[in-house]
Amino acid sequence: MDPDSVKSTLSNLAFGNVMAAAARDYQKEVLAQEKAQASSSVNQDIDLDELMDDPELEKLHADRIAALKKEAEKRQALKRQGHGEYREISEGDFLGEVTGSEKVICHFYHREFYRCKIMDKHLKSLAPRHVETKFLKLDAENAPFFVTKLGIKTLPCVILFRNGIASDRLVGFQDLGGKDDFSTKALEGFLLKKGIIKEDKEEEEDDDSYADRNRTVRSSINPDSDSD
Repeated sequence: MDPDSVKSTLSNLAFGNVMAAAARDYQKEVLAQEKAQASSSVNQDIDLDELMDDPELEKLHADRIAALKKEAEKRQALKRQGHGEYREISEGDFLGEVTGSEKVICHFYHREFYRCKIMDKHLKSLAPRHVETKFLKLDAENAPFFVTKLGIKTLPCVILFRNGIASDRLVGFQDLGGKDDFSTKALEGFLLKKGIIKEDKEEEEDDDSYADRNRTVRSSINPDSDSD
């Protein structure tokens, strides 16, 4: 046999052996990686299972559900008392409405006064966001007795009641910058400062989280100024 041919054949065989060895090593490395990933996945599943069975976590979850349920029930009870909306009442209803809730905001207004209509717009916007407080309006012309008793001289006049007692008031727009274009936020800030409403936490939540919270609760419950 030609020496050069023999040399070439041996060289090819050696190269083939090297490639085969490399292929075997690569296969071993791939199998090792797959085994490591499988082991990691199993450990992760075990950790998650252990976490879900953690009694402290279960208690926190149960406490949260109970708190949300209690809050929802409280809101429903307040709504049955007329909270959560901006309502007009008569002079005959006034005492019962004002003494029937801890916190009440009552707007004494005149139908023809432009500034009273501005105040109406803002109070109507705030009422559903502050269910803890009752929002009312009363036509001053049809309530002369209480207008006199409360010493109302200028309209619009918003009186703040705590446990049936007039604790503060907003006369005209004097505490809102004195102009007609004040924002609902400005009025809300004034009422917050007076303590007649609470911070609106729901406004800080995005729509998805608020909807999720409501679904959780439902599932747990059901397996200046014009003058008069």
